[in-house]
Amino acid sequence: MEQELNTLQTLAKAELNTVSSSAQLEEFRIKFLGRKGEFSSIMKNLGKVPKEDKPRLGQLANSVKKELESLFHTKKQSLNTSSAASDDSSVIDLSLPGRKPETGKLHPVTQIMNEVCAIFESLGFSVAEGPDVEHDHYNFEALNIPAHHPARDMHDTFYISDSILLRTHTSPMQARIMETQQPPLRVIAPGKVYRCDSDITHTPMFHQVEGFLVDKNVSFADLKGVLTIFTQKMFDKKLELRFRPSFFPFTEPSAEVDIACVICNGKGCRVCKHTGWLEILGSGMIDPEVFKKVGYDPEVYSGFAFGLGIERIAMLKYGIDDIRLYYENDLRFLSQF
Repeated sequence: MEQELNTLQTLAKAELNTVSSSAQLEEFRIKFLGRKGEFSSIMKNLGKVPKEDKPRLGQLANSVKKELESLFHTKKQSLNTSSAASDDSSVIDLSLPGRKPETGKLHPVTQIMNEVCAIFESLGFSVAEGPDVEHDHYNFEALNIPAHHPARDMHDTFYISDSILLRTHTSPMQARIMETQQPPLRVIAPGKVYRCDSDITHTPMFHQVEGFLVDKNVSFADLKGVLTIFTQKMFDKKLELRFRPSFFPFTEPSAEVDIACVICNGKGCRVCKHTGWLEILGSGMIDPEVFKKVGYDPEVYSGFAFGLGIERIAMLKYGIDDIRLYYENDLRFLSQF
């Protein structure tokens, strides 16, 4: 038994020197120190040795076991230290290529808003901004929409109080600017507007650009000329325009403006419902009653106004069929623009 213990000690030390991984170390433990390992097999024979030899052999067995266990734990600690050093994230591999940081992009609505403003600025229009929280007077009264006027039902307004609301269009800037400035005026008013409406083509908050021009001898032909130039620059092609009679309380006459379908060039397709036309904005000559409210003489001055939705323009230009995609923050969608 003494010879078996000495042989086991020698073999175990030699094999432990060849261990290079945690898996191999575990195999070593099971083979030599496990419950069914070689050391346990030798110890089963301790009861068969002569009585006088048991104390010496028992002491030798304990000494061999303690040494092997000590060597095992030392090896385990060494392997753990080596593994931690190799996994240290602070070690920089200078041979790796650099990582280019991902750059952000402007939202498609912002891009179209900037483009619309740039086009009208090139035509001599200045840009004005106003409050999102508006007085009923500027949002309705000053635009020829008195209390209980049927046109108020078209707006689905968010009221904060009887006289304070979230603006339903950027048209209040017409009254605000005309109250403080004298003609000639060429102004566009971009910004957010709010209405109680939500589906695949409407959202409770959206973006609009209101534009107006006031001077002497302004005609409907001037309006048609400005909008023709705008649509051609916006869609990078010559497009036919169609003016359909409509109604807006603050313009008279009023017209909805259609453009030849940008998808099929007016031939008829699913997008334009095979009509060849797409509605793009509302417009008209400023109503004399609006001029009277701001102190302009309608016998001297005339003007036109128009309003367009930025999301609508972006949907037509980019071929987007669901307005809600703008607000879902899906990077796969937004990164296309």
